[in-house]
Amino acid sequence: MHPESQPLPAPVKRLLSLLPAAPGSRLFASALNLALVRHLPDDVRAVLRGKRLRLCAPDAGLAFDFAWNGSAFGPAARSQAPDLTISASLHDFAQLAARKEDPDTLFFSRRLLMEGDTELGLTIKNTLDAIDGPVFDPARLAPHRVLASLIPRRPGAPPRPH
Repeated sequence: MHPESQPLPAPVKRLLSLLPAAPGSRLFASALNLALVRHLPDDVRAVLRGKRLRLCAPDAGLAFDFAWNGSAFGPAARSQAPDLTISASLHDFAQLAARKEDPDTLFFSRRLLMEGDTELGLTIKNTLDAIDGPVFDPARLAPHRVLASLIPRRPGAPPRPH
């Protein structure tokens, strides 16, 4: 275990592992749409189309299943095997999102694992590396914005602030 990465207390891990998968995957996909979609080049969108992805944080008992439908990320059923699974501790994912840790360092130290279509994994890594600044801007991912993105807009309603 990495010295800065503290395991979650067992009761917290147990509580998180009891959460149903679908709502978590839906919220995660919505956060990806807010943070990432505008950065995806057309060639990457084509590679992602129909691919099933799983992001796992085993230390927290969390896994998010999602897929790219051509225009947005959406939740995917856990009953089918993903094309790519990326696993790391919750701490390491937070470090990656904040750009405080390099994915290559985590990968080669076996703190970031990829299973399945590793070429797809490299495409995702290279795409994220090409984005200037943190991918996950906390202001764009405020809970009210993520939740608002899940609610269909009424016809004629003013656009939501981004």
